[in-house]
Amino acid sequence: MKILDMLRGRTERRAEDPSWNALANGGNNTLAGSYVDAKSAESISTVFACVQALSESTACLPLHTYRRNDDGSRERADGHWLSRVLERPNDYQSGMEFRETLTASVLLNGNGYARKEFNRAGEVTALHPMNPGRVSIVKLDSGRYRYDYTDDKGRPVRLLADEVLHLRDRTDADSIVGKSRITIARESLGLALSLRTHGAASFGRGARPASVLYNEGKTDMTTEQMTAVRGALDNYATPANAGKTLIMGVRGLKLENIGLTNEDAQWLEAMNFSVTEVCRIYRVPPILVQTLEQASYNNVESLGAQFVKFSLTRWLTLWESAISQQLLGPIARQRFYAEHAVDALLRGTATERAEFYKTMIDSGVMDADEARRFENLPARRVDAPNAPHAT
Repeated sequence: MKILDMLRGRTERRAEDPSWNALANGGNNTLAGSYVDAKSAESISTVFACVQALSESTACLPLHTYRRNDDGSRERADGHWLSRVLERPNDYQSGMEFRETLTASVLLNGNGYARKEFNRAGEVTALHPMNPGRVSIVKLDSGRYRYDYTDDKGRPVRLLADEVLHLRDRTDADSIVGKSRITIARESLGLALSLRTHGAASFGRGARPASVLYNEGKTDMTTEQMTAVRGALDNYATPANAGKTLIMGVRGLKLENIGLTNEDAQWLEAMNFSVTEVCRIYRVPPILVQTLEQASYNNVESLGAQFVKFSLTRWLTLWESAISQQLLGPIARQRFYAEHAVDALLRGTATERAEFYKTMIDSGVMDADEARRFENLPARRVDAPNAPHAT
């Protein structure tokens, strides 16, 4: 049945699947000569840093379940089954580990999958991550989708869409399979891999000396003279003799330093450019991957806020939307929802927060206890010496 589906064009494959990709568009080899897939791309330090910055930040933020009240307010629903499964999705992962795994899978492969477990009431009780390389999506005649998965023992497993939590990056209009950023930016990443291979091969073939000593004399140096010169240079190279004057007892010797060649400078420049290219792919500020050329004391805080607004929000919204649409039923999602707490990442300095609270309290938008709650402080007691008295 699966072969027939493939012949009819109903099976949607991951673009990074090497066997399928080799038939579809000539494989993942780039013009630079490097093979690029999720595994090889993650070996690039900038790719790894960008994926970690986004997946770790997403996973470490608190994810709370809320209940909508009839009066328009909301309250935490920590006892709800959704809150429990998000906090402990399975027996071998915490909620943080699970969300980090699936977010990284989406960033590298374009898709992240987890198999659902249900109880008799139809509530999700567990979520188990699935290797995206073992998943194929088949569009059925009814218009619905089926997920074909190969488990760790090589056995085929067929799951309906309702049995899978599917996180995905941007898709085409006629597909539900996320497009891998690694595949889209294959040529840029292939260049980065080739540059790294070139540099490693250059150093591996042999180190270049820091200086060369020429003999411009009329007679060749004797073995004893060469041994004496080599010994003097070796002693001079030790840290204890740094900065001391070197006196040679042989005439006609000329010392020439070997600096950085134009080819080396271009290689370093290209390596730096590849860092910027990868940051563009994931929309991560270069400062967050330890590229500090454009960092200053004044813009670090601003760049952190930009990271939350323009980089992290997309992945937080992805999780919140998937939870609402794929874990909650039509009736339950009208009452319950999950939301990340990002206030701590967007908090300003102590002076800025104090001015903000003062303005909000003076205008009657919030009271002192609400401001204290934002600062994780307990409510002030009414009988406290300096507590404000109700009028």
